[in-house]
Amino acid sequence: MSMSPAEQTPAPDAAAALSEATFVRLRVHASGSAVAAAGVLGRALSTRHVPFRIRATGAPEAATDDDLTVTVGTSDESSDLELDPTDAATVVRELGVEPDPVCALAGFHAAGDEPDADLEAAMAEQGVESRPGVAVPTADLADGLAHSTLVHAPWSGDREATQALLAELSLPAELDADAHRNVASAVALDATTGDATPQAATAVERILHPNVTPNGPFETVGGFADVLDATVRESPGVAIALALGHDVRETALDAWRDHAQAVHAALRGATTGRYESLYALSCDLSSPGRLATVARLARDFRAPEPTVLAVGAGAAALVSTGPAGLDEQLAAAATELGEATATGGPAEATLSFDPAVEPKDIVSAVREVRR
Repeated sequence: MSMSPAEQTPAPDAAAALSEATFVRLRVHASGSAVAAAGVLGRALSTRHVPFRIRATGAPEAATDDDLTVTVGTSDESSDLELDPTDAATVVRELGVEPDPVCALAGFHAAGDEPDADLEAAMAEQGVESRPGVAVPTADLADGLAHSTLVHAPWSGDREATQALLAELSLPAELDADAHRNVASAVALDATTGDATPQAATAVERILHPNVTPNGPFETVGGFADVLDATVRESPGVAIALALGHDVRETALDAWRDHAQAVHAALRGATTGRYESLYALSCDLSSPGRLATVARLARDFRAPEPTVLAVGAGAAALVSTGPAGLDEQLAAAATELGEATATGGPAEATLSFDPAVEPKDIVSAVREVRR
């Protein structure tokens, strides 16, 4: 079921329900925007001494009559509230709590949305400011660029190739504004030439013009968003702990690196097919989360069609350039595939199925429900 604006719970109503809850169960979509929103909500609930539990999973959780069940970034008929991730900051303000600005900003970045005026003001108070360059989580540029999933370029996933790129720029030991601009220009050029499609010129903007975070867990807001998005797909518990402000930085970075290396390699090695309004990739992955990132990177930098299906062994992911009822489409496809389940939202959804099913059969099933 897609979560339409009409179905989303208004912020004042959500805050009223949360303030009266005895226990809150937050079930979030496995995406950076949703887990950041869960972190913002969880921190506010802690401030108000409301016990809660957060799970990033597609499976419903048994709850008692006294629990309040909230879904974030996805839809579930059994939930009491359904929230859009970008509404989290507004909801906690309605609770009388100021949202953690860096986590909230990371959520907006992951969602591809602009923060509201209140968050922009809080950003300035926290010393967060924009500068030239690239949005990576680490001070080590080679590490940050090689493992970024905000961009796909010839050196993505390969630290040595990224070091070679930076060496060609003859950067000073201490990077000034001109050096940051040179790095950004090189990244933008590599990401938008060669096999890149026209939409890459817009997609690459996500890694440019970063907001630096002197008091945050990572170097930039975009880098924080990237780590959250990758980590929730690799190790959901670590991502949730990170969003709640716990000291799991190094563990999260390890998950981010593993995720990046796997998805960039899979995208390069994928077998592809083009259909009407659908671009399909078959690759050697079995993780729905990794396949979702492969599909997103293909959509942004390689796909000639607006919707991308990435199929692996026992899992698939469907993404599009905008809300298109993808969760409903995969749910319909799942009914035709026997022991299959689908979860997600209108713009990104994943499918789990019997690994014995051939990728071509998944492509056929998805094409059929999209007719």
